[in-house]
Amino acid sequence: MSAPALRLRALPFLVRVGLSGVVAALALGLWASLEHVREHHQNRDGQAGVSSTDLLGAYHGVSVPAPLVTALERGHPEALAPADRDALLAWLRGADVSQRYDDPDLGERAPAELLGRSCLACHARRATDGDGIGERVPLEYWDDVAKLAQAQELAATPRAILVTTTHTHALALGTLAVIVGALAWATRFGKLRELVIAAMGIGLAADLASWWLVRESASWLWLLIGAGALYAASTALALVLVLAELWLPKRD
Repeated sequence: MSAPALRLRALPFLVRVGLSGVVAALALGLWASLEHVREHHQNRDGQAGVSSTDLLGAYHGVSVPAPLVTALERGHPEALAPADRDALLAWLRGADVSQRYDDPDLGERAPAELLGRSCLACHARRATDGDGIGERVPLEYWDDVAKLAQAQELAATPRAILVTTTHTHALALGTLAVIVGALAWATRFGKLRELVIAAMGIGLAADLASWWLVRESASWLWLLIGAGALYAASTALALVLVLAELWLPKRD
């Protein structure tokens, strides 16, 4: 006859209280790790929030075009004359961008003048048009424009740092996954707990491997994003199952 299965709900009350605190701490740690990813990677490409470009730059390295070039190439602003658009693109792609910004020899064809006539109706700090874009992305002075006029080279994390990061994360997160998985196994949720434990292990292994795969090829970025999301979601669900088992009524 097989031994009866251990269930967390069968533990003494104070033990369940203590384990509930542990689950809360682990949930807080999971949130903090996700917040760390956001804080560490956001805005690398000059845009708010974490984007695929931010992640690709961190793990593979990527060239980010100047935001002004990107905006002009996609046809913004729509009313800009083709000759003025071509002049601004030629300036941004040329040498001496800062010196030529308000070159007096160019007169009204100077980039500063072109931007002033075409953009400041929305991109001035006190502009009434543009739904407040002037406060977020002002173009009034060279210091404003300079942030958007230069292409960026986002360098990948150095190999030595990636080795150290992989070492610490593999051991720490692997140990955490074993602990959370063992707790999840001691719940009543049958196949669901099995799927959650499998997803944690697969997600963690794929996430760590993707750091190195993306370093070699940008085409693996989807694996980095998907595996990280799978690991985080399955770990969070495992913690929910554990907490539910601790406090749901006993089963006969």
